[in-house]
Amino acid sequence: MSSLKDVSLRQAGIGVTTLMLASGCMTARLEESRNNATAIASHEAVVLLAKPHVEGITAEDEFMDCVGDRMARETGIQVRSNDEFVDSMFPWLEPSTAPQRPEGVTRLLSKDVVADRIAASGVRYLIWVDGTTRQTDSGGSITCTLGPAGGGCIGFGWWEKESDYQAVVWDLNTAKTAGSVSTNVTGTSALLGIVLPLPFIARVENTACDRLATQLGGFLRGEEPATSAEGT
Repeated sequence: MSSLKDVSLRQAGIGVTTLMLASGCMTARLEESRNNATAIASHEAVVLLAKPHVEGITAEDEFMDCVGDRMARETGIQVRSNDEFVDSMFPWLEPSTAPQRPEGVTRLLSKDVVADRIAASGVRYLIWVDGTTRQTDSGGSITCTLGPAGGGCIGFGWWEKESDYQAVVWDLNTAKTAGSVSTNVTGTSALLGIVLPLPFIARVENTACDRLATQLGGFLRGEEPATSAEGT
């Protein structure tokens, strides 16, 4: 009986070691495309907006706030509140009226009243953010029980998530796209049941936020792109 227990413990130890190496592991890819030179002065600001879609699926508000907050903190670039900017531009950026194609944005920016409101806001760059975080795969199972003598969990479950986002940068001074920045992060998380459930979480959305904020900051300042693919 003791030998069987020793074998089980050894197997569990191997499982934990393997899990720590394999789960919580992420791969990140960054891409950048530039159409025009960019620079931003200390008195100029940017605003991030979720790109509108006919089907109503847009980038999450939490992700937008994350990117804006981190870009402002890391680079010192002024980031305007997207809600306040949309309100100041009423009714042109409401979900039902916002342009969904580049030519629509160009037409919108050519309106004198729109140009006047943008000038008053101090916003130099409008950044359309598109994308989402979704679960792409999963497997395994874990069971937890509770009885008079106590409880516990046994099993192994895993899931894979992907965060895929693109940010298109519009220069409001020229009414043209300056380019785009994109990030794709995939990661595998797992839950191992050895009496107590042991989670190993790959925080793909948080990593995508960090990478996109850093890449956008460099893009707006006209720095060389940091296009890369790496494991974390």
